[in-house]
Amino acid sequence: MTILLIEDEYPAAERLQRLLHQADPTAQVLAVLQSVAAARQWLADNPAPDLILSDIQLSDGLSFEIFSSVVVRSPIIFTTAYDEYAIRAFRVRSIDYLLKPIKLAELQAALAKFRELQASFSAPGNAQRLERLLDALPLTTKTYKSRFLVHSGSQLLPLEVDQVAYFATRHELTTLVARDNRRFVLDYTLEQLEKLLDPAHFFRANRQLLLHLSAVRRLHPHFNGKLKLDLHPETSDEMLVSRDKAGSFKAWLEGEVAAGRPAA
Repeated sequence: MTILLIEDEYPAAERLQRLLHQADPTAQVLAVLQSVAAARQWLADNPAPDLILSDIQLSDGLSFEIFSSVVVRSPIIFTTAYDEYAIRAFRVRSIDYLLKPIKLAELQAALAKFRELQASFSAPGNAQRLERLLDALPLTTKTYKSRFLVHSGSQLLPLEVDQVAYFATRHELTTLVARDNRRFVLDYTLEQLEKLLDPAHFFRANRQLLLHLSAVRRLHPHFNGKLKLDLHPETSDEMLVSRDKAGSFKAWLEGEVAAGRPAA
């Protein structure tokens, strides 16, 4: 069995390869890819593997973007730390969905399912019937953080998420910048906030910036495919979106990611 592994966290990729060897010593991992861009290129240039194991949240976007732009004939097992993508995953040739940290028994069960379905996976009409079935299922709604308790002098004040313009980090401190330009230091990292906040309204533009949709005033093309942002409230620092994230960012602004449609 040949396997393509798409995972942007090195420890997770190493652990998954060890689990695969335990689950099936004959399995051959053809490549370990860390981004949407790398996976698109590999799938365009190489024969289809027997199976794809893919994380959902990658460094430059969601892995669904891969499968919306490249014809993929291989069945997919998605791996992720979050469960809000489950229904969407099964619309992209997925045969299973494993939550991290992945257990050996769960991986073995997923591989067993793959072997059972291998003969019939490509049968005409199967994918279409599965999509119709999934379209009829109600989507579960994830609850996101709605307010923060912030320090203001000796007091603690509740601040609604809709009052946030953006979060910025400097020297390992995270600052919440409100729409009225009030600033509060938080005991959260941007990584933690990214998981707590609704991705329809917040986007991780770069390592130092997580912003609300309402904070974006204008975009400017920048050197090497990057985007320069004009934000409100204004900031003295130059705020850039990397080339790898530029496409996802523009799609997010247009509402495509928020509506569940993969970015082009």
